[in-house]
Amino acid sequence: MKKIAFAAVAFALLASPALADEKEDAVAARQAFFKQLGGEMGPLVKIMKGDYDAAAAQQHADKLAELSTTDISPFFLEGTSNQDMPGKTEASAKIWEDMDGFKEKFTALQTAAATLKTEAGKGKGELAGAFQAVGASCKSCHDAYREK
Repeated sequence: MKKIAFAAVAFALLASPALADEKEDAVAARQAFFKQLGGEMGPLVKIMKGDYDAAAAQQHADKLAELSTTDISPFFLEGTSNQDMPGKTEASAKIWEDMDGFKEKFTALQTAAATLKTEAGKGKGELAGAFQAVGASCKSCHDAYREK
């Protein structure tokens, strides 16, 4: 019996760092993903504020739309909120309390990004209109599920 108990304790001690690493990896992947999204948004803002370049606008819109089709569920493991990992993430525990609402907001981003892809190369006004919907979907999610 002692051997079984020891084995169970040893396994738990060995598994704990692996689980911590898995959670830290999920947070790192989540942050990298959203940084990529932002990396496509920034150039689009510059295009809207400066000289319109249809090819560049289309390139960034295409990439944003492609990124928005990513399955983000592996990035949101239980136990990876800012309450669980203080100082490492801004993801509110509200995400896991309201996963359906969170998914709904991400679906809104996907829809807006698909529209942006369709409109980006048509002109500065079309780009700006479609971009506004993308920004609004980002803000909506940040307001509900991000804590600083």
